[in-house]
Amino acid sequence: MKLLFDQNLSSKLCQEIADLSPESNHVAFGAISWRSGSFGFTIVSQDVDFAEMAVVLGSPPKVIWLRAGNQSTAAILTLMRRHADLITAFGNDNDTACLEIY
Repeated sequence: MKLLFDQNLSSKLCQEIADLSPESNHVAFGAISWRSGSFGFTIVSQDVDFAEMAVVLGSPPKVIWLRAGNQSTAAILTLMRRHADLITAFGNDNDTACLEIY
């Protein structure tokens, strides 16, 4: 699964998660477009707006909503690694548009 990290998350996550998602990318200083799904990306964000859009509009794109609050990059990485199997299953589930991770 190709992950697209929101601007509020560190770009270092792309490198740190490359073994699980080698095609991950970061929006850097731009804004995520809902068209990201057209390019095969799953949006990873701490922003409720993307989760709400996924529920209303469906996918693509899929959204992983990190509900961990303001955490360090290391804590976010640990959270994602702890839920790696769940994230993979979510990527293969065509019926679910949003995954909430705590």
